[in-house]
Amino acid sequence: MAYTNALSAYRETRIKTASQGQLIIMLYDGAIKQLDHGMELLTLNAAGKKDPARIEGIGKAVVKTQEIITELMVSLDFEQGGDIAKNLFALYTWFNQELLEANIAQDVKRIDNVRSMIKDLRNTWVEVIAKNNSEGASRPSAGINIAG
Repeated sequence: MAYTNALSAYRETRIKTASQGQLIIMLYDGAIKQLDHGMELLTLNAAGKKDPARIEGIGKAVVKTQEIITELMVSLDFEQGGDIAKNLFALYTWFNQELLEANIAQDVKRIDNVRSMIKDLRNTWVEVIAKNNSEGASRPSAGINIAG
Protein backbone atom coordinates (compact mmCIF):
# COMPACT_ATOMS: atom_id res chain seq x y z
CA MET A 1 0.00 0.00 0.00
CA ALA A 2 2.76 2.46 0.92
CA TYR A 3 4.64 1.60 -2.27
CA THR A 4 1.54 2.35 -4.37
CA ASN A 5 1.04 5.70 -2.64
CA ALA A 6 4.71 6.63 -3.08
CA LEU A 7 4.65 5.69 -6.76
CA SER A 8 1.45 7.66 -7.29
CA ALA A 9 2.92 10.70 -5.53
CA TYR A 10 6.09 10.45 -7.62
CA ARG A 11 4.11 10.30 -10.87
CA GLU A 12 1.95 13.24 -9.85
CA THR A 13 4.98 15.34 -8.90
CA ARG A 14 6.75 14.39 -12.14
CA ILE A 15 3.78 15.59 -14.19
CA LYS A 16 3.26 18.79 -12.20
CA THR A 17 6.92 19.80 -12.49
CA ALA A 18 7.41 18.88 -16.15
CA SER A 19 7.84 21.49 -18.84
CA GLN A 20 5.38 21.66 -21.72
CA GLY A 21 7.82 19.85 -23.98
CA GLN A 22 8.37 17.11 -21.41
CA LEU A 23 4.60 16.68 -21.06
CA ILE A 24 4.26 16.19 -24.80
CA ILE A 25 7.02 13.58 -24.73
CA MET A 26 5.23 11.85 -21.82
CA LEU A 27 2.03 11.74 -23.87
CA TYR A 28 3.89 10.26 -26.84
CA ASP A 29 5.56 7.73 -24.52
CA GLY A 30 2.16 6.76 -23.14
CA ALA A 31 0.74 6.29 -26.63
CA ILE A 32 3.71 4.15 -27.69
CA LYS A 33 3.43 2.04 -24.53
CA GLN A 34 -0.29 1.43 -25.13
CA LEU A 35 0.24 0.53 -28.78
CA ASP A 36 3.07 -1.86 -27.85
CA HIS A 37 0.74 -3.55 -25.37
CA GLY A 38 -2.08 -3.76 -27.92
CA MET A 39 0.21 -5.19 -30.60
CA GLU A 40 1.58 -7.76 -28.16
CA LEU A 41 -1.94 -8.91 -27.29
CA LEU A 42 -2.93 -8.89 -30.95
CA THR A 43 0.08 -11.01 -31.89
CA LEU A 44 -0.71 -13.50 -29.11
CA ASN A 45 -4.33 -13.59 -30.24
CA ALA A 46 -3.35 -14.24 -33.86
CA ALA A 47 -0.98 -17.05 -32.84
CA GLY A 48 -3.67 -19.19 -31.27
CA LYS A 49 -7.28 -19.40 -30.28
CA LYS A 50 -9.12 -16.07 -30.07
CA ASP A 51 -9.29 -15.03 -26.44
CA PRO A 52 -12.06 -12.54 -25.54
CA ALA A 53 -9.92 -11.12 -22.72
CA ARG A 54 -7.14 -10.33 -25.18
CA ILE A 55 -9.57 -8.77 -27.62
CA GLU A 56 -10.86 -6.52 -24.84
CA GLY A 57 -7.29 -5.65 -23.84
CA ILE A 58 -6.41 -4.76 -27.42
CA GLY A 59 -9.45 -2.49 -27.63
CA LYS A 60 -8.62 -0.78 -24.34
CA ALA A 61 -5.02 -0.15 -25.38
CA VAL A 62 -6.08 1.35 -28.71
CA VAL A 63 -8.79 3.50 -27.09
CA LYS A 64 -6.30 4.79 -24.48
CA THR A 65 -3.98 5.73 -27.33
CA GLN A 66 -6.82 7.55 -29.08
CA GLU A 67 -7.52 9.47 -25.86
CA ILE A 68 -3.86 10.49 -25.64
CA ILE A 69 -3.91 11.63 -29.27
CA THR A 70 -7.09 13.61 -28.61
CA GLU A 71 -5.32 15.29 -25.68
CA LEU A 72 -2.48 16.23 -28.02
CA MET A 73 -5.03 17.63 -30.48
CA VAL A 74 -6.72 19.89 -27.93
CA SER A 75 -3.36 21.19 -26.72
CA LEU A 76 -2.49 22.66 -30.11
CA ASP A 77 -2.33 26.45 -30.32
CA PHE A 78 -3.51 27.38 -33.82
CA GLU A 79 -2.80 31.10 -33.41
CA GLN A 80 0.88 30.66 -32.58
CA GLY A 81 1.38 27.31 -34.30
CA GLY A 82 0.04 28.29 -37.70
CA ASP A 83 0.59 25.65 -40.38
CA ILE A 84 2.50 23.36 -38.02
CA ALA A 85 -0.48 23.17 -35.66
CA LYS A 86 -2.87 22.61 -38.58
CA ASN A 87 -0.68 19.83 -39.99
CA LEU A 88 -0.33 18.16 -36.60
CA PHE A 89 -4.10 18.35 -36.11
CA ALA A 90 -4.65 16.66 -39.47
CA LEU A 91 -2.06 13.99 -38.63
CA TYR A 92 -3.60 13.34 -35.20
CA THR A 93 -7.04 13.07 -36.80
CA TRP A 94 -5.65 10.52 -39.24
CA PHE A 95 -4.01 8.60 -36.37
CA ASN A 96 -7.35 8.32 -34.55
CA GLN A 97 -9.18 7.22 -37.71
CA GLU A 98 -6.49 4.69 -38.58
CA LEU A 99 -6.51 3.29 -35.04
CA LEU A 100 -10.29 3.01 -35.09
CA GLU A 101 -10.19 1.01 -38.30
CA ALA A 102 -7.20 -1.06 -37.15
CA ASN A 103 -8.97 -1.90 -33.91
CA ILE A 104 -12.07 -3.08 -35.75
CA ALA A 105 -10.02 -5.16 -38.21
CA GLN A 106 -7.51 -6.26 -35.53
CA ASP A 107 -4.76 -5.18 -37.95
CA VAL A 108 -1.35 -5.15 -36.27
CA LYS A 109 0.37 -3.62 -39.34
CA ARG A 110 -1.82 -0.51 -39.23
CA ILE A 111 -1.29 -0.13 -35.50
CA ASP A 112 2.47 -0.52 -35.97
CA ASN A 113 2.43 2.11 -38.73
CA VAL A 114 0.78 4.65 -36.40
CA ARG A 115 3.16 3.66 -33.60
CA SER A 116 6.16 4.25 -35.87
CA MET A 117 4.92 7.72 -36.80
CA ILE A 118 4.23 8.63 -33.17
CA LYS A 119 7.75 7.43 -32.28
CA ASP A 120 9.17 9.71 -35.01
CA LEU A 121 7.23 12.68 -33.61
CA ARG A 122 8.45 11.86 -30.10
CA ASN A 123 12.07 11.72 -31.26
CA THR A 124 11.67 15.06 -33.02
CA TRP A 125 10.39 16.64 -29.80
CA VAL A 126 13.35 15.20 -27.89
CA GLU A 127 15.71 16.83 -30.42
CA VAL A 128 13.88 20.17 -30.23
CA ILE A 129 14.03 20.20 -26.44
CA ALA A 130 17.70 19.22 -26.41
CA LYS A 131 18.53 21.94 -28.93
CA ASN A 132 16.50 24.48 -26.99
CA ASN A 133 18.21 23.49 -23.73
CA SER A 134 21.68 23.87 -25.27
CA GLU A 135 20.76 27.28 -26.68
CA GLY A 136 19.11 28.19 -23.38
CA ALA A 137 22.41 27.76 -21.56
CA SER A 138 23.66 30.91 -23.27
CA ARG A 139 20.30 32.71 -22.88
CA PRO A 140 18.87 32.38 -19.38
CA SER A 141 15.36 33.46 -20.37
CA ALA A 142 14.98 31.07 -23.30
CA GLY A 143 11.86 28.90 -23.38
CA ILE A 144 10.41 26.35 -25.72
CA ASN A 145 7.61 27.36 -28.05
CA ILE A 146 4.91 24.71 -27.88
CA ALA A 147 2.71 26.39 -30.45
CA GLY A 148 2.73 23.40 -32.78
